[in-house]
Amino acid sequence: MLYTALLFGLLGSFHCVGMCGPIAFLLPVDRTNNLKKIGQIFLYHFGRILAYSIIGLVFGLVGKSLNLFGFQQQLSILIGVLMIAVIFIPIKTFNKYNFSKPIYKAVSKVKSALGKELKKKTPDTFLTIGFLNGFLPCGLVYMAVFGAIASGNPLQGSLYMAMFGLGTIPLMTSAIYLGNFLNGQVRQRIRKAIPVLVVIIGCLFIVRGLGLGIPYISPKPMTEKVDSNLDCAPTLSENKLINNQKNI
Repeated sequence: MLYTALLFGLLGSFHCVGMCGPIAFLLPVDRTNNLKKIGQIFLYHFGRILAYSIIGLVFGLVGKSLNLFGFQQQLSILIGVLMIAVIFIPIKTFNKYNFSKPIYKAVSKVKSALGKELKKKTPDTFLTIGFLNGFLPCGLVYMAVFGAIASGNPLQGSLYMAMFGLGTIPLMTSAIYLGNFLNGQVRQRIRKAIPVLVVIIGCLFIVRGLGLGIPYISPKPMTEKVDSNLDCAPTLSENKLINNQKNI
């Protein structure tokens, strides 16, 4: 399901440009030296992907702990249902039951640190800005986190979030070079398309969890494969008969 992370990043980066675009516009890159500018942008993206990878590692561990109880398929279905539910639940409901209030202080500290770093131009600044940028609240990052949990493995979860970060690079780089290049009408259309993307990927996670035997999309569970192999394996009496025939 790693391709879903790349899709999230590629198509969701239109949303990222709107949310994190101001940080990209204000990035203190060297406008006079193209080679140096490329290196600075690379460090910025590397910092973001590093932050996403750490987030994926943590939530991959959460998924692994759930998988230990044999809930791998059910977890994938649940994640898919949650993705779809988030799209259809009214925003007013989220505002009423806002669970992110306890982390507002932490987020404000991240923003404050970002503001200080944006005023600097030292080599480590761009890595730090990217790293802090990766921890800012974002709806699409939350959706990608669902995918990291469904991976059921810390390394896979880390890779899932890294793929998400890679998908955002083309548009975020364009924002650094071109500034605010998307007009209001285009943004509005993209915002309408993103929920559709989330629903499609949610459906893919549900199909994956159902274990329909579709290669790369919905493979059969390992238990079924083992059972089918055991059914095909010769019994002890059959083995004896085969050995007797060989001796004859």
